[in-house]
Amino acid sequence: MKVSLIVAMDNDRGIGKNNDLMWHLPSDMRFFKETTSGHIVVMGRKNYESIPEKYRPLPNRENVVLTRNESYVADDCKIFYSLEECLNYYKSEEERTVFIIGGGEIYRQALGMKIVDEMFISHINHSFGADTFFPAFDLNDWKVDTILGQAKDDRHSASFSVMRYTKK
Repeated sequence: MKVSLIVAMDNDRGIGKNNDLMWHLPSDMRFFKETTSGHIVVMGRKNYESIPEKYRPLPNRENVVLTRNESYVADDCKIFYSLEECLNYYKSEEERTVFIIGGGEIYRQALGMKIVDEMFISHINHSFGADTFFPAFDLNDWKVDTILGQAKDDRHSASFSVMRYTKK
């Protein structure tokens, strides 16, 4: 089983505000879609519910929602009550990558468990006044490559770079 993490964060490590995205960056959205397509996406309940209904569940991916609420239902999604339970379920998965896609608490748990093999982080060159943040991690544990750059333009409110972090 390969576990990847994908996130976009601003200069303050901000990843969201009021349970919503704070920016509109079409090429980052396209990168997210292309990278996770055909794979398994694992997200917390609040993150799942923040996705506009017409896009839920995320198409062409196996959607997994983590919640403590044992009566929670999300159409066409697998539900687990802990990240451990979810990872145990997929432990023999060899074809697809398990992508941790948020939110903040799920990222914290995944990094704390030291199960993440690679991270795709979009570093957005702006501060958006977030109320949810990506946890700090030790850069010394990772090899970093830039895989995409996007300048600010009429379709992108801020410039950003997508970095791929691979476990050393």
